[in-house]
Amino acid sequence: MALRSFSACGFCHRVLAVKTTLRGMSTAAKLQPHADFLNGAPHRKHPGVTNLKTLRLPEKLQVAARSIIHRAQIKGLDVKAQNLVDFLWSRKRKMEDKALRQKALNLERELWSKVTEKQRDVDEQLLEERIQKKVLSELRRTTYHWKQLKFDEEMGVIYMAARLAGGYAAVRRALNEIKKRDTSFAPESLLDFGSGLGTVAWASHSCWPDSLKEMVCVDSSGPMNTLAERLLKGDNEKEEPHFKHVYFRQFLPVSPKVQFDLVVAAFTLSELPKAADREDVVLTLWRKTNRYLVLVENGTKEGHQMLMEARDTLLNKQEKIVHDFRPASVFAPCPHEMMCPKLTKEPVFPCNFQQKYHTLSLPGQISHLTEKFSYLILTRADPKSLVPGLDSGLDPGLDWARLIAPVLPRTRHVHCRMCCTDGQLQHVVVTPRKHGRDVYRCARSSDWGDQIPVVQITDSEDHSESEEQ
Repeated sequence: MALRSFSACGFCHRVLAVKTTLRGMSTAAKLQPHADFLNGAPHRKHPGVTNLKTLRLPEKLQVAARSIIHRAQIKGLDVKAQNLVDFLWSRKRKMEDKALRQKALNLERELWSKVTEKQRDVDEQLLEERIQKKVLSELRRTTYHWKQLKFDEEMGVIYMAARLAGGYAAVRRALNEIKKRDTSFAPESLLDFGSGLGTVAWASHSCWPDSLKEMVCVDSSGPMNTLAERLLKGDNEKEEPHFKHVYFRQFLPVSPKVQFDLVVAAFTLSELPKAADREDVVLTLWRKTNRYLVLVENGTKEGHQMLMEARDTLLNKQEKIVHDFRPASVFAPCPHEMMCPKLTKEPVFPCNFQQKYHTLSLPGQISHLTEKFSYLILTRADPKSLVPGLDSGLDPGLDWARLIAPVLPRTRHVHCRMCCTDGQLQHVVVTPRKHGRDVYRCARSSDWGDQIPVVQITDSEDHSESEEQ
């Protein structure tokens, strides 16, 4: 009898264990994407990976840049280059006239209020003069003084030493987003606005060397255009350009109907003093875009907010005269077209990314650095046709979230901070049980800036986001 009871009890335990296992498998199945979402690719090379290994400038560009810098013989070049880097990184937008007037008015009211509280009988004319002087003094002390950078040949060489490699790394990483996700895109024409040293032309040629037939580089600085041509010819006027069909201009093509497959403006919006100027330029560049518009800025709060201004302009502003009726869609990095959730949280942190690169290894330079940048890519293509890896046979029903911070791998789980398709920032702890083995291993192999497929986020997960950038 005792033996029969023990056997029955053991059977019940086994049945309960099987039911529990089946329930766990059922939950995992609901959260796991379709088994073919990798389409045979290894997890470390899943379709959402857009990061690149440590980048190096093209060999001919490196040799030409070192030759130009050596010939220039600029004293204290390393110090001047670092000062320029610090200046550009700390740069802010120029305060708008309306905001400046309002600030002055508020200061004046505050000072009048303090004086009238202390004494009633005052010489108003004399006091007004004193208050105006104090307001001007306070404005000078507390208002950011925006300066226009002027590039002569020496400043161009300093900029080359300071920013050529880092700027190339940021642009190359942004363009890789298009190259990886839209494998059918083969641009024939490129417009680079604010071309500087021609970095965008080099980065674009690295991505699409066989298809590009026309590259128009526009920069208002004559000395910068000259330096860009020297780089293209290997610092030898008698040599042919490293790649042909590059045209340097100081002004944009006049006709509004002339379009380019790829339009890029890298570190250019920050050189425009007013919001109205930036809006006009962005709209003009969009009119000239046939397929993709790429904007790149420093990965600071200012750089990110300028890109968000541009995003809002192109998504929401209706132009009076339209030549191309295909609307703008956000291609990257945002997985949605709602307001950037980074701007709704206090304190505000920029949405930025990073790319490691080899420097020119000049005297006083570190051999490896990391470029922190923000970028925005808009397209005239249907965004539904540009799901990561769709042309490789992936299921477009998956939600692809953008990783906005370094991934933190732990034992049997991974911490992922991401921007999701619903316009929310999420801190998701990805595990094999909750999200499936494939998603888990993809998350573990991913890095800041990549995309990962997320089917479902449960309410029990931690939705808080801590900033470590």
